[in-house]
Amino acid sequence: MLETPEAVLDALRENNDRPYNLHRTVTAEELVDAAEQFDEPELLVTALLELMSAYEYTGEHRKAPVVFARVLKLRDDSPDAFSDWEANQVLWRFKWVTTSLLQVPDVPLAAIRGWTDQMRDRYREAGHGMQPVAAMRHRIAAHAGPEDAERSAYDLWVTRPRERMSDCEACETRHRAIHHVGTGDERRALDIWQPVFDGGQTCAEEPYVSQAHALLPLLSLGRVDEARSHHLSGYRYARGKTGLAEEVGLHVEFSALSRNEGRGLEILAENRALFETTGAPLSLLGFLTGVEVLLTRLVADGYGTTTVAGPLGRGWTAQSLLAHVSGEADTLVAAFDARNGTTGVGDRRRERVARQALLAEPLPLGLRTTRPDTVPAPPVSSRDIPDDFTALVTRAREMASVGHPGDTALWERIAERVAADGHVHAPELGPEARLRAELVEQRGFTAYENENWAEANATMTEAADLFAGDAALPWHALAARARVCSFEWGDAGDRETGDFPSWSVLDELLGEARELLARGGVGTGVDTPDTKAAAPATTADTPPTGENVPEKYLTVLHCRAFAAHAEAAAEAPDVSAPTRARFDAVMEAVLSEAARFGMPHLAVGVRRYTADLASRAGRADEAATELRTALELVETSGRPWRAPRLEAQLGQILLQQDKPEEATAALRQALAGAARFDDTTFPVAFTYLLLGHASSHAGDLPGAVRHLSEAAARFDRESDHNAAAEARLQLADVLGRSGQPADAVAVLESLVLDDASATVEERLLAQIRLNLARGLRELEEHQASAEQFVQLAETVAAWEDRTTYTLVTAESAIVLARADRWDAARAAYERALLAHRDTRLPGQAGLICEMAREFAALTMAAEGPEGIETALARLAEADEIRGAAAEDAEDLVHWYEAGATAYQRARALAAAERFPEALAEMERAITAYEEGGEQGETPRAEATRVAALIEANGLNSPQAAIARLDTAIVRCEKAGIQHAAQILSALRTDFATQRED
Repeated sequence: MLETPEAVLDALRENNDRPYNLHRTVTAEELVDAAEQFDEPELLVTALLELMSAYEYTGEHRKAPVVFARVLKLRDDSPDAFSDWEANQVLWRFKWVTTSLLQVPDVPLAAIRGWTDQMRDRYREAGHGMQPVAAMRHRIAAHAGPEDAERSAYDLWVTRPRERMSDCEACETRHRAIHHVGTGDERRALDIWQPVFDGGQTCAEEPYVSQAHALLPLLSLGRVDEARSHHLSGYRYARGKTGLAEEVGLHVEFSALSRNEGRGLEILAENRALFETTGAPLSLLGFLTGVEVLLTRLVADGYGTTTVAGPLGRGWTAQSLLAHVSGEADTLVAAFDARNGTTGVGDRRRERVARQALLAEPLPLGLRTTRPDTVPAPPVSSRDIPDDFTALVTRAREMASVGHPGDTALWERIAERVAADGHVHAPELGPEARLRAELVEQRGFTAYENENWAEANATMTEAADLFAGDAALPWHALAARARVCSFEWGDAGDRETGDFPSWSVLDELLGEARELLARGGVGTGVDTPDTKAAAPATTADTPPTGENVPEKYLTVLHCRAFAAHAEAAAEAPDVSAPTRARFDAVMEAVLSEAARFGMPHLAVGVRRYTADLASRAGRADEAATELRTALELVETSGRPWRAPRLEAQLGQILLQQDKPEEATAALRQALAGAARFDDTTFPVAFTYLLLGHASSHAGDLPGAVRHLSEAAARFDRESDHNAAAEARLQLADVLGRSGQPADAVAVLESLVLDDASATVEERLLAQIRLNLARGLRELEEHQASAEQFVQLAETVAAWEDRTTYTLVTAESAIVLARADRWDAARAAYERALLAHRDTRLPGQAGLICEMAREFAALTMAAEGPEGIETALARLAEADEIRGAAAEDAEDLVHWYEAGATAYQRARALAAAERFPEALAEMERAITAYEEGGEQGETPRAEATRVAALIEANGLNSPQAAIARLDTAIVRCEKAGIQHAAQILSALRTDFATQRED
């Protein structure tokens, strides 16, 4: 009950600790009403200033000036009711009111200018400079125009020196940069912004607000890595904040112009409430304009009927929401331009809506974004695809005959043409049965690339029958049957049973190939009775037109090589002698026959298989040599399109050899080659993943972010959800190591949404939640971190792996305490302690000791001296766990744990003003750290520092503290830890100065 001034004041303090949101604002309004019932102007001043802050930071700009008018009247009528801080705030908040009045088109410009005149007079009376007044006059000119007036006002502002009442440096930097964006000098704007982005200038809202305004300048100048980062961390801050509606709109606009329309629609869905905000019409217009940019692009691309999120209460399509948003924005623009007597607001809106996408391809953001039906898939390359059907088929056959990967797009177009109504086969292309067989064969290749072995077998068997029938292409039929057999080996290699098909079928196929070859008058190069006795070819045995006999013969041999590789790979790294002997013999057969027929390119596959087997056995140097030999064969054979897969495999091997720079070069070349030759089956996503790893190991963290983001986006397109999640998990790790923890958290958050998490394997999702919870903890978002830990604990509770359960519950206990959820924290603490005592699993004792110490420290921070007994009990538990651990426990260093627990006990006792006990305990910590030798010197120095503080401040013995520090300084210098010596020296100087005073 708020029946006394003290109760109202306590409620004001409590409300001040809440985040800015509707609850805080409503409570602030209620507290003003409560304060008015008492004849205490001091209390009313405090309540009104709190309410004004709530309005300012939740975008209620219509209401803020009314509150401030009351504050001004109180200031004039009851000046003694204001503390020095509150009196200063009255002058400071003149600036808030100016910007609030600009937000409302109902307020005439003359009234706003009159307000700045009053601000000027009050500042002069208080002895302040005019720079803040000039800044506000520039805000008015920047809003209303015209352009020459804005530039003049800008010059009058920035040429005046900053003074005590100036806006914070970060905010002033933002407005200076935005001015230059408006003049078209984006490069200069970004230079001005750099101190904010580097962290040299910050405030409650910076760098996040500036990040939103810098998105498009960064994008237009090609600084896409920075743009991605600003979007990730900037949007996390702006999300759901009514006071940042304009900035949310800028993130929507960025999504549209970076070709991430799906991301833009997700932002709309997360911020539907912003459509209903009325307290800041100018900010609302900024939000609506960003939405208008997105919807205009979608409708223009033909997706007007797509369902989108709009104002609550009805369903919306892109078309209907665009009409609604445009109408609302038109009304607001008309009101502002009428108020201002210029077209400045409308011109800026029209310029934004007319802007086209700034990138040719979507910018990978690293986020797991649902791809709505509204976003068109990337078009299939149409390069070198003839319109004439005969030329199209001829070209596809030519490319297929040399193994050019670009034939895939041609065969896809042929299949479309054949399936179309009215298609008539062209006789000059040979039998129609041949074309049908080729199309079926292509479907088999596609199934093979997707490792859909059953479908591949069935489809390739159908192709073999068609080739052997009316198509009359026996070599094609034989090659297709050999592929069926090889697919069976691939399928078996993927199964855990390792139950491979019999070699008898492969032997029979090879026999048929030799027989066909002999009939054609071509020796097999294999000295067997069958081939020696073969009759010479007759005219009737001449291969049909379109059959490259040596190529098909070597295809059969290559299928045997595929099978031999699958068999050996299943046993790797310890391949048995018989399997290795068969592998070597089969590979040698391909190599010798490829050389005999003058087809070196057909030996490339053998080199790849040999390299892979060497890599699996840990012989990376041998693998790299084989792949380089294969690349030489590709070059000499004049078939450069065979190189990208070899280069990608070589890049992987170079990574194993810890040669990340060379790996990066090979992987880049592989991706470039795959794109150049239209290899649509090339594993682009996986190669980008490898490139991300290589860049990270090479120290190129921005490059790693770029490549891992691309990998994740491509895995999304392939619906490989686990691979995409793995890529993002690694991306978040790189972002964290790059000093971008908020970006890392944004990436991980996108993976735990309900629709995203449902498609990810449970243990992978658990790792994601753990990393996210820790990332949120690093950002000191303890409540959000606790929520992730609680969900994670529910998941791992059912696992047999109790080590993970103990770890999660221990970490969650600490985060719950930091989030001030003490009941839940205590329960988690007890569960972790019980789990450890029940299992005594290795690797946990140190974790539980750390939890107990942290819990003790947090207890003292929350309860003060009253929490000492609870804290000491926790520390006793830490000692008990350490004592029960084996001396050689792998996770626990006894001297360190003993010292750390004694150190924390000393600090708790000191906080409870039990100084003699605290000093004795810190002495125990120092003694324990001494047992650690060189490793213990740094923690020993810290324990000595606190011991000196206890002596000087708690026990009033500065001379003893100085003597202690003198000894410790010498010890630190001798141990080579200069930073510790400097800290102790500074403390000694402070104590000595205090004694002199």
